[in-house]
Amino acid sequence: MISSCPELMEAIQEIGLVPLLNSGIPGFSADELVDPSCRYVRTDDGWNWPLWDWKGPIVTEGHFAYGKFFGGKAGFVSMNWWPDLCNYRRHKYPEPEPDSIEGTVLEILRVNGSIITRDLRSACGFDGPKMRSRFDSYVTRLQMACRVVTEDFVYPTDKHGNRYGWGWALLTTPEHLFGHPQDTSRTPEESLQRILSHLRRFLPQATEKQLLKLIA
Repeated sequence: MISSCPELMEAIQEIGLVPLLNSGIPGFSADELVDPSCRYVRTDDGWNWPLWDWKGPIVTEGHFAYGKFFGGKAGFVSMNWWPDLCNYRRHKYPEPEPDSIEGTVLEILRVNGSIITRDLRSACGFDGPKMRSRFDSYVTRLQMACRVVTEDFVYPTDKHGNRYGWGWALLTTPEHLFGHPQDTSRTPEESLQRILSHLRRFLPQATEKQLLKLIA
């Protein structure tokens, strides 16, 4: 079992595409790869979750893409597999129209470089009651399209300088963070099949339906 952030980075690099939490395929998530001591536990003064704390360093130091890439759920993608995922997903989810909400989100990110989720939501005019989940659905679609990724996580601090809460995602575009995706010279369908073939090596227990639900 994995018990440190560097070990998890090595595993993500080897597997290439790893959901953070339950993926619907038994054993296939970062949460299931780590030692039980690294999972979420409640404490007398709150909670402790090493895996949650590792997300930031994995993204900033490990140079992995992080976002809601797997059936609308969060996870990591190595740079070896990011071009193929981009190739397939951007074909499946074309560039949004400039006057659409998704188009507005992208334009704000392209102008600002990066911005935390709550400020992006406010900039798009989603300040009213019950607007958060509605806005998050637009951002999730952009992440599934590999057009928005997480650059880091920002946490508020108390008067003693201690951080608290779940933190805010600092969102940006892949082009800002990684540069333009490398040309794969493959068709979108070839990229999809390449990813599926790779994952079958690590997930012999997964059905084709489960893999397609996760990746396609």
